Amino acid sequence: MNRCRLVTGLAWHDLRHDHKLSLYLIASLVAVIAPLLLLFGLKHGVVSQMQAALLRDPVNLEIRMLGNGNLSPGWLASVAQRPDVGFTVGQTRSLSAVADLIKDRSHFAADVEILPTAAGDPLLPHAAPGPADDEIVLSDKLAAQLQARPGDTLQLRVQRKRQDTREQGGMRVRVAAILDPAFSRRPLMLVSMPLQIALERFFDGYQEPLLGMHAGEPGPAQEIGFARARLYARDMDSVAPLEAWLNAQRIETTSRLHEINNIKAINQVLSLIFSVIALTAVAGCLASLTGAFIANIDRKRKDLAVLRLLGFQKRAIAGFVLTQAWSLTTLAFLCGLIVYALGSLAFDALLGQSQATDGFACRITPTHILTGLGLTWLVALAASLLGALRALRVQPAESLREL
Repeated sequence: MNRCRLVTGLAWHDLRHDHKLSLYLIASLVAVIAPLLLLFGLKHGVVSQMQAALLRDPVNLEIRMLGNGNLSPGWLASVAQRPDVGFTVGQTRSLSAVADLIKDRSHFAADVEILPTAAGDPLLPHAAPGPADDEIVLSDKLAAQLQARPGDTLQLRVQRKRQDTREQGGMRVRVAAILDPAFSRRPLMLVSMPLQIALERFFDGYQEPLLGMHAGEPGPAQEIGFARARLYARDMDSVAPLEAWLNAQRIETTSRLHEINNIKAINQVLSLIFSVIALTAVAGCLASLTGAFIANIDRKRKDLAVLRLLGFQKRAIAGFVLTQAWSLTTLAFLCGLIVYALGSLAFDALLGQSQATDGFACRITPTHILTGLGLTWLVALAASLLGALRALRVQPAESLREL
């Protein structure tokens, strides 16, 4: 330990003595590190924000089924267990998924679209439970039309024609929540699965006490099937395989896969550009550092020979060179981070004000910083090893020749 501290101290004192040369080396490294950090920050910031914008809108993860089929509850349960599925719930026929909503004589809406929901629905507020059987969730547009707020009570009404007789059912429902305007741009309401099934049975002519309808045939004993399902992928990478699996099941679908693929293509192009620039810069930095370390070793051959004459072994000389390389690159990386921070603030301030670059950001994460520091150390290690090999060839007798 004493020898390590001695070698480290000598390396630091030597750098302080040749402070001008040390500053030149640090400046040359900063000239490479800071632009690479800024370039990667731009790439990561742009792509991550585009991905976040897609994820903020659950519609981008939705896979919509086209047409009507006959999906059993068991099939839906098996789909929900798939690792690439984020949320799914069965839907009844479109003709039985409408109802009228009435607040008062001045505020009402006819033939409102109904969607089923449950806990975990991406459209619902985060961690919000699904609505109860006597509750509904309104879209922002429908809430504005009805002038309704959470906690208000509305009248839900449905009508059917059975045996040439018009029958009306309905119930009082409470507004549990209102959807984010970005999630739905059309008037609709979300209801619980039991209420959706009750509406289906009502329109099929069965008795339905939940809707106050006691006329008609008794309800069927078997489980009801679903015409289709509301289905959301777990993440963007799951959309393509999940849609392909549904198509293999002969279920026609539509999704935002084209927009997702565009984001991935942009990420690939930016990654390729960054990789080419980074490799070129690293190669230039490696060559520059190697030349600088070798030149510094040649300039200090006499000093290194004196150290050898004083009893320093070859590994101590190698440690001396490696310590200087590690110290210079660490200081250069820290300075590069400062330059990056100033540059990213300038980018965010200047480009963030433009409508064409709204939400523009230059960002790197702590993981990126640690990775960059590790790569910087690897480059310094590769460059210093060549200098260390040259330093190991210095013989103690060289110090005596100069006398």
